[in-house]
Amino acid sequence: MTELDKERRTGYFSPEFFRFLKALSRNNNREWFQKNKSRYEKFVQTPSLRFIKDASKELKAISPYLIADPKPFGGSLFRIYRDIRFSKDRSPYKTHVAMEFWHKKRGKKAYTGLYLRLTPGQSFAGAGIWHPDAPTLYKVRSAIVSRPEAWRKVKQAGLRIEGESLKKPPSGFDPTHPFIEDLKLKDLTAGVHFTDAQVIGPRFMKDFIQAGKMLNPLNKFLADALGVPW
Repeated sequence: MTELDKERRTGYFSPEFFRFLKALSRNNNREWFQKNKSRYEKFVQTPSLRFIKDASKELKAISPYLIADPKPFGGSLFRIYRDIRFSKDRSPYKTHVAMEFWHKKRGKKAYTGLYLRLTPGQSFAGAGIWHPDAPTLYKVRSAIVSRPEAWRKVKQAGLRIEGESLKKPPSGFDPTHPFIEDLKLKDLTAGVHFTDAQVIGPRFMKDFIQAGKMLNPLNKFLADALGVPW
């Protein structure tokens, strides 16, 4: 039996994965984390990196352009350490696990790809643009206006498009446009949620890939709008 076959049968994440994150949320300090760092490495970091490594092949079923980088630092896995330099919240550690799978032709700033967040009771896979720069947002808004039927298909795919919104229509766009509420969005994101049982279950890789396929209409629209292949 190969390592991948074993992971598919037993699952990547054990119940200890969520137990650690729950305990960290109650003890978010450096002293506790150092005492329990071996638990983090065994039950959180190591299985996350295995998941990313195996996802590299599985993601081809969604798009041949998606990258999964299993490096422990600087790859798909986000650091557990919070950047607290400009934050009022001085908690040093994140109480969730996050991974990103980006477009190989445009890198992490391509605004097309998948995001996976694992946290007790609130795990999800996500896609879309979040806090984009002005030129990127303008291209997407322009694509919604010029290709309304393509955008309608995204919405008909059952995706709930969410994000921070302007109070008024953006300058230069018709305030009576049928998709004006979408044009007012400053972020355009969608997600597929998972239960804790799914995350620690033997089918989670399949569930994640299926979620990626569900999010594909949004990723495809964004890729077309931004001029990248998908």
